[in-house]
Amino acid sequence: MITSNLTKIGDNQGSICGDKSRLSSEVSSDLSTGSTGSEGSVTSYMLSPGGRREGFNDVDLGSSNDSGSKEVQGRRTMSRRCGCKAKFVLKISSANTYYVFSFVEQHNHPLVSESGRHFLKANRKMTVGLRNIVFYSSKVNIGPSKSFCFAKELYGGYANVGATLCDFRNYDRDLKLYVGERDGQMMIDKFKVMQETCKSFYYAYEVDSTGHLTKLFWSDAVGRRNFEVYGDVVSFDATFDTNKVSISMTNVLHLQLTFYRKKALPIIVGLSHFVKVMGRNLVVIITDQCAAMNVAIRDIFVAVNDLVSSKHRLCMWHIMDKFPMKLGNRLCKETDFMEKMKTYIWSSNIEIDEFETGWGAIIKEFKLEENKWLSDMYAIRSCWIPAYFRN
Repeated sequence: MITSNLTKIGDNQGSICGDKSRLSSEVSSDLSTGSTGSEGSVTSYMLSPGGRREGFNDVDLGSSNDSGSKEVQGRRTMSRRCGCKAKFVLKISSANTYYVFSFVEQHNHPLVSESGRHFLKANRKMTVGLRNIVFYSSKVNIGPSKSFCFAKELYGGYANVGATLCDFRNYDRDLKLYVGERDGQMMIDKFKVMQETCKSFYYAYEVDSTGHLTKLFWSDAVGRRNFEVYGDVVSFDATFDTNKVSISMTNVLHLQLTFYRKKALPIIVGLSHFVKVMGRNLVVIITDQCAAMNVAIRDIFVAVNDLVSSKHRLCMWHIMDKFPMKLGNRLCKETDFMEKMKTYIWSSNIEIDEFETGWGAIIKEFKLEENKWLSDMYAIRSCWIPAYFRN
C-alpha cells in the first residue's frame, strides 16, 4: 500500500525520488548485483558524480501499528525529501583559512538532467536585463507571459533565459506593488520635469489631508494647439476606461471624470483649469446625462470675462441606447415604433413644429402618454433633438 501510494504521487508530480521502478536501465542492472539479505543491508546503488557505484539502504517510509500498515499522506508538491546524505561542508580555521570538513559524494536519487537544470533555484535569477524587459513591457500593456516569450526568442530558448515564467510574474507583481504606493508622486515628478523642459505644458493637482492625490489636470503644447484648430466641439466621455486612456485634448479630463463623475465640485475644478489654460470657452460641449457634469458646465462655461458661453448638448447615442431598456424590447423591436420615432428624432431638416406634431402623434398612437421617461426626454428636447439646433 505504501509503495503504490508513493508511486502514484510520484507519477502525478513528476518526481522519481523514492520510486526505484523508474530508475534508468543502467542503474537497474547494478541493482541486480546488490545484496537483498538481512535488514539494513545494501539493497540499491546509485552512480555518484565521480562515476563510482555507491550503495544506500532502504528508507523506512512508515511505521507499523496494531491494525497493519499506515498509509503515507504526501504533500502535493513537485519534489519530496528523500533523505539524501550528500553534502559538502567547509569550515574556517584559526588562521582564517577554509578547509573541507566533510564531503559525502553519493546521492540516493538521480541528478537533474541537463535540459532541466535551468529550473533549479540556484540557476534562476532576474537579471537587470530581464527586469528591464518586464518593466518596459508593462509600460506598453504587455503582460509577463508575453514578455517571457519575447525573452525566450531574444535569448534563443527557455533554457537560456535564466528565469521562469513564475519569476517574471512575481517580479511584475512586485513592480506593481512598488509603483502602486508611489504612482501619484511619480506622476507629479514627471510633470515637473515636463514643465521645466516645455513652458507650454500646464498641470494642476490637489491632495487631501493625508497627502493622497485627489484631483489632477494636465495639458501639453500639442493638445492646446489642437484645441485652437479643432476645438469648436468637444465631447467628454465620463465613463472612459482609465486603464486604456490615451491622453489628447478632447479627453484630457477622463481621469477626473471617471473618479468623480457623481460629484460636481471636482469636475468644476477641472473645467476651471480647462478654461484657464485654453483661454476661452467651448463653442459646443456634448456629454451624457451625468448630473454632475450638467452642474459643472452650467457654472463654468458661462459668459464672463468677455468669454462667449458654451452650448451644452446631450449625446444622441446614449439616449437612443436607453429606449429598449426604458420602454421594453417588445415595443422597440417587434413594432415599427422606433422607425417612426427616428424619422423625427434624427432629422435635422425639419422645423420645430414638424417635430412637435410628429412626436405627439407617435406617443398617442402607441399610448405612451403616461410614460415618465419619455416625458422627461421631451422636457429636455432642446438639448438633444437636432431640429432645435437649426441656429
